[in-house]
Amino acid sequence: MLVIDGGTRINGNTEVLTNILLEGIPFERIYLKDYDILPIVDQRHDPNGFQPIKDDFHQIITKALDLDVVIFATPIYWYGMSGLMKNFIDRWSQGMRDVRLDFKKKMKSKKMFVVAVGGDNPRQKGLPLMMQFQYIFDFVGAHFVGYLIGEGNAPSEILNDKEAIHQAQFYHQKLQNEKIHE
Repeated sequence: MLVIDGGTRINGNTEVLTNILLEGIPFERIYLKDYDILPIVDQRHDPNGFQPIKDDFHQIITKALDLDVVIFATPIYWYGMSGLMKNFIDRWSQGMRDVRLDFKKKMKSKKMFVVAVGGDNPRQKGLPLMMQFQYIFDFVGAHFVGYLIGEGNAPSEILNDKEAIHQAQFYHQKLQNEKIHE
């Protein structure tokens, strides 16, 4: 199981909620803020296609493609995913054309889950973000198995969101028993 964390704050609300979700479950976490992932240069229609880029994208996407469950953890910034997360996902366009990855074939076996935390009524205003993730996962053939939205802005404020904590515990049981379903 892999967590791809798009937060920029150490022990931010999204990380805290993700930790509650995964307490006692073995997983690896990649903090996108600790890696160099350059923005995509759209070369889909260039005669030579995408050119190799010297950054950390290949290392991260290879890890994600090797594991069965990938959890995308992102704060909700301006009603969307973090810029770090968006930049990473934008590079999937290049990954899909990288013959070393076998991207779409491997994505079809993945179970994807999203954890997002924000302020300003995130359970309602974060739903378009969940739809965006659904469309992304559908496009690559991955299975979107669920999401968890919490409310918090100031540090550790997520701990006041009893509904999110309860939902995290519910999904925790499913993850622990590996019964995440489609």
